[in-house]
Amino acid sequence: MPVLARGTARLAYTVSGTGPDVLLLHAGVTDSRSWGPLRERLSGSCRTIAFDRRGYGDTVARPEPHDPVVDALAVLDAAGAERVTVVGSSRGGRLAIDLALLHPARVERLVLIGAGVAGAPPMDIAVFADPVRALEEKYVDAEEAGDPDVLNRVEAHAWLDGWSAREGRVRGFTRDLFLAMNGLHLQLADQAGPEIGGVPDAWNRVAAIRIPTLVLVGVYDDTEIAASQHLGATIPGAGLEILEGTGHLPHLEGHRRCLDLICEFLSS
Repeated sequence: MPVLARGTARLAYTVSGTGPDVLLLHAGVTDSRSWGPLRERLSGSCRTIAFDRRGYGDTVARPEPHDPVVDALAVLDAAGAERVTVVGSSRGGRLAIDLALLHPARVERLVLIGAGVAGAPPMDIAVFADPVRALEEKYVDAEEAGDPDVLNRVEAHAWLDGWSAREGRVRGFTRDLFLAMNGLHLQLADQAGPEIGGVPDAWNRVAAIRIPTLVLVGVYDDTEIAASQHLGATIPGAGLEILEGTGHLPHLEGHRRCLDLICEFLSS
């Protein structure tokens, strides 16, 4: 895996396939390995670029203030990519939105999967159904307990199975991979240091995004559906689909409808 020096960090990135360039930005509970099913589908039609942000995967860093947007641009430059489609999941979706707003000349299209949005209104957990509120309580208890193994299991329920789904809905290799990726992040998180830059009020600025955009969110991704609906309604011409039978990371699950929609969007 190539490594790019940025400050105290050594950003690990991979480039594969041939065709138009697609930058893949992973969620806050995974790393670049989460894109395996999508990269396989795109291998014959696109060149995919993925990297591990600071505090994730194979990237090594010492704590320092850093701008994830600048890191992403540096990876694009190292890969020789000028203008790209950006696919972002969760926190990677937030980064994708920041890239599109701050550097529109570098972003040709957007795919946002359960995307976070800087400046979104605070979430009121009281409006959700009992299973979601109960899982939120377990989440808070796990964070306060400070046990990374317990927290990893709770986060697997919330972010892999889905907030309103039964625990263990996703099993086998995919669950093992999630636990490995998120478990590693819980160990490395302190390496990253504070994030700077970005677009703090992106929630109120996404109407300025004037490129083709596809917004996807899983039906079990209860806490992120409202943000995805906002993006779908506010970004001019954006398409929005709530995906049945999946949660926050449909691409990691290899969710067929998710992958089909992305492939169709990229080929249109």
